[in-house]
Amino acid sequence: MTGLFPFRYSFLYLLLNLFLLSSCNKKQQIYADTVVVNATFWTPDVAMDTIEAMAIKGDTILAIGKRKTLNEHINATTTVIDAKGKMVVPGFIDAHVHLLMGGNSLLNVALRDVDNKQEFITKIEDFAKTLDSDEWIVEGNWDHTLWGGELPNKSWIDSVTPNTPVAIYRMDGHMILANSAALKIAGIDTSTLNPAKGEIVKDAEGEPTGILKSEAMYLVLDKIPPLSPEKKIDAILKAQNYFLSQGVTSVHDVDSLGGFSVLQKMYASNQLKVRVYSADPLPQYRTIDPNTLVANKWIKNGLLKGFMDGSLGSHTAAFNNPYSDSPKDKGILMLNNDTIFKWIEEADMAGFKITVHAIGDKANTTLLNAYESVLRKNPEKEPRFRIEHAQHLDPKDIPRFSSLKVIASMQPYHAIDDGRWAEELIGKERAKTTYAFNSLLQANALLAFGSDWPVAPASPLYGIYAATTRRTLDDNNPDGWYPAEKIGVTDALKAYTINAAYSEFSENIKGSLAVGKLADFVILSEDLTKIKPEQIKDVNVMATYVGGKLEYSKD
Repeated sequence: MTGLFPFRYSFLYLLLNLFLLSSCNKKQQIYADTVVVNATFWTPDVAMDTIEAMAIKGDTILAIGKRKTLNEHINATTTVIDAKGKMVVPGFIDAHVHLLMGGNSLLNVALRDVDNKQEFITKIEDFAKTLDSDEWIVEGNWDHTLWGGELPNKSWIDSVTPNTPVAIYRMDGHMILANSAALKIAGIDTSTLNPAKGEIVKDAEGEPTGILKSEAMYLVLDKIPPLSPEKKIDAILKAQNYFLSQGVTSVHDVDSLGGFSVLQKMYASNQLKVRVYSADPLPQYRTIDPNTLVANKWIKNGLLKGFMDGSLGSHTAAFNNPYSDSPKDKGILMLNNDTIFKWIEEADMAGFKITVHAIGDKANTTLLNAYESVLRKNPEKEPRFRIEHAQHLDPKDIPRFSSLKVIASMQPYHAIDDGRWAEELIGKERAKTTYAFNSLLQANALLAFGSDWPVAPASPLYGIYAATTRRTLDDNNPDGWYPAEKIGVTDALKAYTINAAYSEFSENIKGSLAVGKLADFVILSEDLTKIKPEQIKDVNVMATYVGGKLEYSKD
């Protein structure tokens, strides 16, 4: 018997070790804080019919897949959200907003939809009565095409703002109207000369009309007292509530205007509900220490933004050929090839990310040439250069976006807005490759979509509607303005989600519904893939979740 004991002991020991090993290897059950069920899920990297539920733990997606499988993550403390058959999509990422300008516009006079001179005057008069004596009237975002095309004049508003300085933007941000009080503060009169890259518009007698274009705007804008930190916080709080109501969970702020330090304070005090990728002016690359850059789940900087030209509506976009309605005018090219190449090369080598505004075909060509030269000098890098707007393209430049891996950061709403009048300025031939969404996609370019808010509404749904229908706002193009450039809903959704995340080097943490990514998602009233494109603008954002937390509900 004694000879059997070692065998029996060894056998029992083996069983014990196998039991302990299996216990250690057994997956510890993790229960979700929230599980979303009964929804039509859309995400760019998984087939829709494979997703029936999504489980969330903390601010992260824990699991996604069949309902039966995800039931194991539910216990008594789990909140189960019944989406009632509605559509769930990743949180929208608006790749082009002006955060402080937009937030401040919500605190100032709103002129975006004004369509006649008298309403323009009355709104400014009424708002002036609400201000203290030392306050300016700013923002505005007027659109003179809505009342027939006549540019406003300081004489319209001088009598109702005799002591209140006014400096209000045209909707595109490249032209302002200043009243006499503001012009006096800036020292602008009949003898003031135009800056090199701007224009002080004057009447036949040489008197400034109050319209200032491009760099001339800063003669007045630089005199406006800066917003206090408290006002900046108010503006950002207003802005983020607006974004959340539109299903936007992340934004790319393309001109921080000194707002990033405020964002840092808001982050530290848990006031942020929308994630922000913030840009500084490209010329400042020499003054920013790359070692001081910030990158976390909520705020991130390191993007630099430059300008090649102005805008179409103000005749400051730079074209190779003259404007159709102004034969001697080709717009304003703000940077030549040598300067923009030097800035991009040095900023890129310092570790910054680069994006540059380009509207006209000459501006886009010049910028693409500069990007190509930088890439040729350092072909091993993956800078993900961006062009903001990429609005009017020379057909020969369209394939270059893909070959150079340049991201076209575009704003679809502009297509259905500008489409009302753009042909008068540039003619039919150049209009064919205006907002060339489909041509760029067919050439394998990557599109990232945004709004340009407050120039346009920060509504991804309206942007998707614009990209898929190209129906202009005046209803004169029911089949689409240059319909060959329409794209499908899926491509538009990608541009507002995973592509926008990619353009900020954040595709590993957001932009799709996937395990380990941030639980940023939106519940929509309709399945965008099942309805007619023209119905998309009427779809409602029912709820917006950021990091698994409900931050907006329509109910």
